[in-house]
Amino acid sequence: MKKTLLLVDGSSYLYRAYHAMPDLRNARGEPTGALYGVISMLRRLAQDYKADYAACVFDAKGKTFREDIYPLYKENRPSMPEELAAQIAPIHRAVTAMGWPVLSIPGVEADDVIGTLACRATREGVHTIISTGDKDLAQLVDEHVELVNTMSGDRQDIAGVIRKFGVTPAQIVDYLMLTGDAVDNVPGVDKVGPKTAAKWLTQYGSVETLIEHAAEIKGVAGKNLQAAVPNFPLTRELLTIRTDCDIPEVPHGLGELLPRDPDRDALVQLYEEYGFRTWLRELTGDPERIPEQDSRQAADQPAAPMQTHYETILDMDSLSRWLARIQAAELVALDTETTSLDPMCARLVGLSLSTEPGHACYIPVAHRGPDHTPQLPKKDVLDRLRPWLEDAGAAKLLHNAKYDTHVLLNEGIALSGITDDTMLQAYVLESHRRVNMQELAERWLGRTGTTYEDLCGKGAKQIGFDEVDVGKAAFYASEDADFTLQLHGVLRSKVAADPGLERIYQLEVQASRVLTVMEHNGVRIDARLLAEQSAELGKQLLELEQRAHELAGQPFNLNSPKQLGEILFQRMALPVVRKTASGAPSTDEDVLNKLARDYPLPALLLEYRGLAKLKSTYTDKLPRMINPATGRVHTRYAQAAVITGRLASSDPNLQNIPVRTAEGRRVRAAFVATGGSIVSADYSQIELRVMAHVSDDDNLRQAFERGDDIHRATAAEVFGVAQAQVTAEQRRAAKAINFGLIYGMGEFGLAANLGITRDAARSYIDRYFARYPGVAAYMAQTKAMAQELGYVETVFGRRLWLPELRGAKGPRRAAAERAAINAPMQGTAADLIKMAMVAVQDWLQAKAMRSLLVMQVHDELVLDVPADEVSVVERELPQLMSNVAQLTVPLVAEVGAGPNWEQAH
Repeated sequence: MKKTLLLVDGSSYLYRAYHAMPDLRNARGEPTGALYGVISMLRRLAQDYKADYAACVFDAKGKTFREDIYPLYKENRPSMPEELAAQIAPIHRAVTAMGWPVLSIPGVEADDVIGTLACRATREGVHTIISTGDKDLAQLVDEHVELVNTMSGDRQDIAGVIRKFGVTPAQIVDYLMLTGDAVDNVPGVDKVGPKTAAKWLTQYGSVETLIEHAAEIKGVAGKNLQAAVPNFPLTRELLTIRTDCDIPEVPHGLGELLPRDPDRDALVQLYEEYGFRTWLRELTGDPERIPEQDSRQAADQPAAPMQTHYETILDMDSLSRWLARIQAAELVALDTETTSLDPMCARLVGLSLSTEPGHACYIPVAHRGPDHTPQLPKKDVLDRLRPWLEDAGAAKLLHNAKYDTHVLLNEGIALSGITDDTMLQAYVLESHRRVNMQELAERWLGRTGTTYEDLCGKGAKQIGFDEVDVGKAAFYASEDADFTLQLHGVLRSKVAADPGLERIYQLEVQASRVLTVMEHNGVRIDARLLAEQSAELGKQLLELEQRAHELAGQPFNLNSPKQLGEILFQRMALPVVRKTASGAPSTDEDVLNKLARDYPLPALLLEYRGLAKLKSTYTDKLPRMINPATGRVHTRYAQAAVITGRLASSDPNLQNIPVRTAEGRRVRAAFVATGGSIVSADYSQIELRVMAHVSDDDNLRQAFERGDDIHRATAAEVFGVAQAQVTAEQRRAAKAINFGLIYGMGEFGLAANLGITRDAARSYIDRYFARYPGVAAYMAQTKAMAQELGYVETVFGRRLWLPELRGAKGPRRAAAERAAINAPMQGTAADLIKMAMVAVQDWLQAKAMRSLLVMQVHDELVLDVPADEVSVVERELPQLMSNVAQLTVPLVAEVGAGPNWEQAH
């Protein structure tokens, strides 16, 4: 097996750790944030890469050859902050104690040391992994060298460099010559950015060839290029990493870079000195051996103070003091404790606030527990806090702000000034992981806080939060606000570091505001109509049950998998399609669908199950979910639950009401207007349009630009006929191909879908890709990049993690690859509908409309519109939705109106 050299660009991580971490300090007030960040990064690297050779490389003090040939080199770079400079020596101590060889060569930059060692490793047949955040080092990447960014998780081999920069590693120096490097004060071509540089190099291959064709570059760009040509020899020398430097510390070979065992005693001393308690406990196994901290120190975790200052507010003087504190703070973490998880019913029990790590307070207002602690009256507290809570200029940070906004609305407070939400920060960074406070605190802060169950118990014995002892409640609530502030200190900078993630985060914050409005609006339900349908469904189910008994030749419980299995596979001897984990024949929906092609009883059972689910989930349940205070049904939209960015609706789930059956459409007919009309608008074939955009396929784009029936156009391409000659069967096949391929469907799935042979399906797919080669290229590139990076991205920068891609085999891997192909389409569609929600709600507010945004279902927005506003909403809604973004194909939204949702859709 090939050996590995792991090189860490220590100088790059010094600065990144310093800026990414909050202001951490030890008991003596010494800064420790950069130290913590670098140690954490090295610990992670050591776990992820079991390298045979390793080194952590830092810049040495003093000039290098680049300053000799260009005195202005790095002139614009500010001097190192004093608080970072104070951490350099302890960082070197820590790295050495951890067993890493440390290199710092006078007169030679860290990049050149890394380049030289990587080159040596290649000659010795060793693979090199460079841990860095520096784009310059991408020029070293080849089949033997790759980069990894520990802070972002990004890995770059040759394909990764191309994906990130749009050029090959061999073109990186040329790319930087054109764009310049502002950090190092290396001039480029004026007003030439990354896109132009990548475009020129794709067209011409190199700067030298570009210079030969400079006359072809017209306008200002051409003039700026010609003006920069005299500087190119100098900039090439400045930007090219040397690979032949003398490194006295490694005179003989990589064998001198063997990792050493950690120096336990040195690490214990260092962790005690700088207050890293968890790492200290890990080394010593002694829970009592915890270093002394001051109130500003974050133990050994970002923004997680060892000593906490939590206060319970029980008098007006204390409340006034905290009110002054939050009014003076730049950002305040806010959390509510309530009587219920249902946001429309929850009433306030108390509020917690935090203005700096380790400092928080809890204001109880409605506890009725056995301790009988006197509390300030809720009305008095809210009256005092109302101006601040409703002040749009007072910046507030919450975790799941939508819930707390509902709670305060129930108390007559219109919460404003929400600038950040840690739940959404975590979701944007890690869409594949859970985003509840407990898991985030453990994952990002290394803290295990008090859980709700710790206070309230579980199951039938669980008590309400208002029954919890005030002292215990105060610590729990203060900790939540404190953790929220600490998480913000860690997560916010990570989001901001990536323009795509930052853009998506801002969208999610805006969408949260609109979802709050939409949930609070609710939708009107015709309970009488649902009751009538429920009675009819009951009769249909009895009839189906009787027919099932007749087909089976005996009565049986249609809802019992055991009895059903006996009937199907023993009495009727139907073929066993699949078995459960226990070895019994499966009777799940997929199995019944397969059997239904040839046998009547499975088909009837599917019909029975569909109607039974419709009855229990909607016609019976919806009337019971009408809020007595509003007379409307209020669904909850989970904003951070689906990897692709889609919303998940629950209590009730409005997104799963069948639309293809008459019974499902009747349920939709029970969603009615308050007095005017229901107006519905949805994006037309949005995922196919996104496919046309991301694949940049000319034929597909032109079909949309012409306004063709896309399935008819595809049929014409695949079957080689004019669109006017396309048959209904050919259009159906093309539709299956169009939608199947964006979901990653292969020949087997298409054959099953169309009821044709696999050879015929393969022929269809081959013809499709021959006519739409851009789609084929997109799918291949996406699978390769997803495998390399572990995620794909939407058009707007949402990162869609696909953990199953790495390590999975067989069907699981195939499913993950299908998901990788489809995720950018689904995710981009999710981004667009969220943009549309924000645009529509902003328009309604700006125009002081009485129309209400009441539902979002997949690619559809639903409004409850007064009669006198219907015409303007019908006119403006499609325009608003179509103009939220510009793709290479037109976005089209179709609108309808009627007395109920079914007639509007």
